[in-house]
Amino acid sequence: MIIFKDHLRKIRKSKKATQKDVAIAVGVSERNYQDWEYGNIKPGFDALIALADYFDVSLDYLVGRSDDPTRH
Repeated sequence: MIIFKDHLRKIRKSKKATQKDVAIAVGVSERNYQDWEYGNIKPGFDALIALADYFDVSLDYLVGRSDDPTRH
């Protein structure tokens, strides 16, 4: 089973983005984004959509329900 926080970090690093880059792009504070990656809190639905859009992946891939990052 894929743990969201670990998967989020892996996707971010594969896109060569910093935590600050992602936070700005999805409209949250850097600290809030860090909390997602550290597993302290989970993003809400609107934030998940913003993350998927930013990383250009499907929601299923983002949350670890699919191995295929392609949007359908």
